[in-house]
Amino acid sequence: MNAQNHALGPYPVQRVLRDDGTLDPALDPGLGIDEVVHIYKSLVQTRTLDKRMTALQRQGRIGFHVGSLGEEAAILGATYAVRETDWIFPCYREFGSALMRGLSLQKLVDNMFGNENDTVKGRQMPDHYTCREKCWGSISSPVGTQITQGVGFAWAAKIDGKKQATLIFFGDGATSTPEFHSGMNMAAVFKVPSIFFCRNNGWAISVPTDRQTASETFAQKAEAYGMPGVRVDGNDLFAVIAVTRQAVQRAERGEGPTLIEALTYRMGAHSTSDDPDRYRDNQELEPWAALDPLERVRRYLVAQKAWDSGAEQSLIDDVESRFKRAVAIAEATAPPSLESMFDDVYQSLPWNLVEQKKELLEGPRAPKSH
Repeated sequence: MNAQNHALGPYPVQRVLRDDGTLDPALDPGLGIDEVVHIYKSLVQTRTLDKRMTALQRQGRIGFHVGSLGEEAAILGATYAVRETDWIFPCYREFGSALMRGLSLQKLVDNMFGNENDTVKGRQMPDHYTCREKCWGSISSPVGTQITQGVGFAWAAKIDGKKQATLIFFGDGATSTPEFHSGMNMAAVFKVPSIFFCRNNGWAISVPTDRQTASETFAQKAEAYGMPGVRVDGNDLFAVIAVTRQAVQRAERGEGPTLIEALTYRMGAHSTSDDPDRYRDNQELEPWAALDPLERVRRYLVAQKAWDSGAEQSLIDDVESRFKRAVAIAEATAPPSLESMFDDVYQSLPWNLVEQKKELLEGPRAPKSH
């Protein structure tokens, strides 16, 4: 996917942040400078943690990590744009979104290690966190399943008369799944208040976008389902917030769902289990490096005299310090207990599981070196 091709096709790309660091007033979301600084801190935190968690995996201390290098503005911009009561259904690159919503750094790191303080009790892979108390759903590895789940949740909220929308994250690869079709069709037919947020980052693991669809854009797929489709510069924080807010307002008015195609690029590997050098020429990264979403926001803040290199380094030092403390605590925390595998399955355990639990706890233990 070429960075220069994003302006082509039948759907114009919405942009706010100009090359000179000023904002286009036609789509400016009207953020106060303190708001921009707040979001920028989350962007820097996300990128810093990305590097640290990748290093942990390389050291063999955690098993897996999915990064968001180059896609931070799309993820955090959309998260910031929805209301706190709107539910977010993540893909698997949205740890920055979860932290912005209120997931504690310690809980995130506990999940990476799968210890007894892990919310999902070590039953999931690392990077499969959740934060239900902040209206933030659980990550699941199967591609696209969150799409139908998010639509179902929003439909239930509509039936109950609740003023809630759902923000559903997914990648371009998920548009090839049955869940995408089912979710889009149902949401449009029943005017469900869902925002379908497609991060078109160029790759579905090793499959490029041009092998994913024959249509010029993903946004135009919305027309066949009977909903608006919008293309936005996913590396433009201000534009992402603007178009997502418009989609929320549309949902609030009872006008149904919106499909947003955020044009960005996956600058890193699909995950720590992936080697992009096997299928991608590194020269493809060069034009996207010039569109780094963090650098674009940083230039804006510096021009507004609201940020400098000292503030940047102080922030990075703080994030790294908090991360090191969280890792130390997580590594010193015991793994989940054996009996915890029976929790959260039934409200009351049936007799056969009661017997199995008793046999497990009273039976012989394998030696630790086994």
